[in-house]
This record gives sequence, structure tokens and C-alpha cells, in this order.
Amino acid sequence: MRLSPIVVLRLALMVCGDEAYNGIFPYRTSSYITQFFHGIDLDYSHDGSTRKWWVQSVLEQLNYDTISASPSKEMISVITQLLNPIEFASSTNPTNYKKAVEMMNVLLRSQDLTVQADESSGKVFLKGMKGDFISTAVDGKKVEKVITFCPEVFSVPACNVNRNLVSVMMPFDMEFQEVYDTIRISCSNVGLECKRVDDIWKNSVIIQDIFELIYSSSIVVADLSGKNPNVFYEVGIAHTLGKSVVPIIRNMGDIPFDLRHHRALVYLNNKQGRDELRIGLEARLKTLKG
Repeated sequence: MRLSPIVVLRLALMVCGDEAYNGIFPYRTSSYITQFFHGIDLDYSHDGSTRKWWVQSVLEQLNYDTISASPSKEMISVITQLLNPIEFASSTNPTNYKKAVEMMNVLLRSQDLTVQADESSGKVFLKGMKGDFISTAVDGKKVEKVITFCPEVFSVPACNVNRNLVSVMMPFDMEFQEVYDTIRISCSNVGLECKRVDDIWKNSVIIQDIFELIYSSSIVVADLSGKNPNVFYEVGIAHTLGKSVVPIIRNMGDIPFDLRHHRALVYLNNKQGRDELRIGLEARLKTLKG
């Protein structure tokens, strides 16, 4: 999704704290505008030109089209940082934060977007007014339409997608434990959290826990070794939800026809093989993490 020019301009005014947003969003001088972008890991430094036009030009660079129904990850970072409670810490008016959230929602409504902000935790979530953004896969294809689904076998979880969560789908046999440990190390080394369904117990029915884990994950690592039917079922769920799936396997012959067009990490279940798996998996996770 690409945000409209008027939305980009008004976001620029929010960053500056100018015009209609002055007194609600904090006013930022040249140095604080630079600090704002550096705070979200964007290497932009204000060049001394007119603030709002400079910020608008930066946001236009960040406002590239994406394959999903959400804005670019950089624009999402700008929006969430604008509503970071820390930015309002020096305000003498405690209602400014709530007014800022209201103003942001009025602005984003034209794009069928909304924000939910938790002032106590500092977390801000961008959502679609017609549904949450749960798809995280990037395959270079343009999304032609957004669908709303209502499954009968599962209940749609109330949780949000955790962009740092990797879910692991694999057989529960003890021979896979060291492989799972390797996956956990790989995730930890690139700053991601890793969970398998036996790490949680939220629901009385295990398939609901599995669905919720996949739903809330950003990336799914699936060990297809041994042609385990449960794992194939879970991969199907992950693909349907638009998740980035990383297949790993010991024998390429175990991959069924419907999945052979997906690249997989092949490994041997010994120390050297698991070390090589860790290195390959870390490289893939870094790419998907962006």
C-alpha cells in the first residue's frame, strides 16, 4: 500500500508539530527532527531547509508501494513513533496523547487504516479497518485483493502478530530435539523469539494453540523430514495465512510434489550438519527480518 500525498503531507506536519498539529504533537526543531528519524533507525539528517517540505520529501521516499495491504515498514515505523508516549513525556497537557491518537485515526481513515495505542506499555498497533494485517510473506507478487476469512475449525485469536516471533513446526520425536535447539539458537542470534506448540498451553484443544502460534508469528520454520502429516497440515495453514515459511529437511525426497517448488535448507542430523543448518537458517532469517 502506498499512502496518498495528502496523508504523507499531514504526517510530515505531525513530525514537525506544525500548523493544525501544533500544541498536540510536540514541536520539533531541526535537530529533533533528525533525532526522530535516527530513533527509528533511519539515517536522515535535516539539511537546514524548510522543515515540513524536507520531512515530506523524506516520507515520500519511504512511501513505496508494498505487496500487502499495509504501508511500507518504514512508514509504519514513522506512524508508531509519532504515537510513542515518550514523545509526549514533556507535555504539560495529559490529554495530548489521546488527542494525537484521535487525529492519527482521522487521518488514516481514508486509507482504511486505524491505530490502537496502549499508553501504559508504549505499544502502538497499525490495523486495517477491514481486518488485521497478519500476512508477513514477501514473494515479489502484487496482492490483487485483501480477503476476510472466518474459519470454522479454529477461532481467530485476539492477539496481534508479533513481528519478532518465529514458530517452529516439526515432529515431537526426541530425535528432533537437538534440531529444535539449533533453530532456537539461530533465532536468538538474529534477535528473534522462537516457540514450538509444546512451549505454550493456552487452549484445551492443541490445534487451536497451533493455529494461534502460526497466526501470531512473523516467520514459520517447518521441518518436513519424515513426511509428517501434521507438519504438512500446519504448513498449509501458514501458507494460507500468508506467513513466510522456511522449510528445512534431511532428505529432499521427503518433499511432496505440491511443495517441491519451494526452496528448502537440507541438513544432516549430526553436529556438523546442525552447525551448517544454524548458519544457513540465520542467513535466511536475517533476510526475512529485513
